[in-house]
Amino acid sequence: MKGTVYKSTGSWYTVKTPQGEVYDCRIKGRFRIKGIKSTNPIAVGDLVSFDLEQTGDTTFGVIHDIEERTNYIIRKSVKLSKQTHIIAANIDQVFLMITLNNPKTYTIFIDRFLTTSEAYDVEAVLLFNKIDTYSEEELDEVRYLAALYRKIGYTCLGISAKQGKNVEKVKEMMVGKTSMFSGHSGVGKSTLINAIEPSLEIKTAEISEQHLQGQHTTTFAEMYDLSFDARIIDTPGIKGFGLVDMEKEEIGDYFPEFFALKQDCKFNNCLHIDEPQCAVKEALENDEVSWSRYKSYLQMISGDEDTYRFDDFDE
Repeated sequence: MKGTVYKSTGSWYTVKTPQGEVYDCRIKGRFRIKGIKSTNPIAVGDLVSFDLEQTGDTTFGVIHDIEERTNYIIRKSVKLSKQTHIIAANIDQVFLMITLNNPKTYTIFIDRFLTTSEAYDVEAVLLFNKIDTYSEEELDEVRYLAALYRKIGYTCLGISAKQGKNVEKVKEMMVGKTSMFSGHSGVGKSTLINAIEPSLEIKTAEISEQHLQGQHTTTFAEMYDLSFDARIIDTPGIKGFGLVDMEKEEIGDYFPEFFALKQDCKFNNCLHIDEPQCAVKEALENDEVSWSRYKSYLQMISGDEDTYRFDDFDE
């Protein structure tokens, strides 16, 4: 039998067949996929083959094969374990939810996420949530960030999940697609999903007043079929986003504005640091490239995860 993984709890997987049948499945023994070493060999969105087995009155599936993924989003913990985790697979687009505060989303986090989406061929859309709570000065900052990323080529949208502002526009972008929602805990993922499809009744929680951080309401990634020809993957809130399997020589290629200038650099293997006649550095000096993006790039190629800490958030 074949089906799509809709939920992963680490040891059990909820798999739905094309006929709409749902089975609880597990994997037999050690399961490795083409050398990918991660905490979860099978992820939500994977297309799998399984056989049915029965123990007493209980019928369950045993997954024995996984189809090749079209893409996936993978991250590495920024904690000491450095373990990698595949968040979801076979995604048409990912919505990264961003908040200016309550909690704060730093540009280094945004840039790391976008770099991974570029590397693994997943279209990314930036949603700036909670715009109904910002002062005019804060709205100016949101507009600045949105303009920065739009210039690079990313779709950006200001929304209010609580007030329903631009929720219909998000829904329009989702029709006919499998969309993943991601971001820090507390940015409003569950609230937005409930606004998009109220019947799901995803659990939400308030921001901690003491630490201005989100309370975890989503424990495992899970996919849902929606009423308007769309599928959504809700994911746990994440703190850090460590890069996986990227050589420093290739990271610049996943910054679209750097890649567009690369052909004008004197050296083909230019790292855009201190090489002569570097088109990226020249564009930076002329304010044609964002300094915040360049700082993110420098940190990524340095491999210095220790400087990438957001102690206000839980892993």
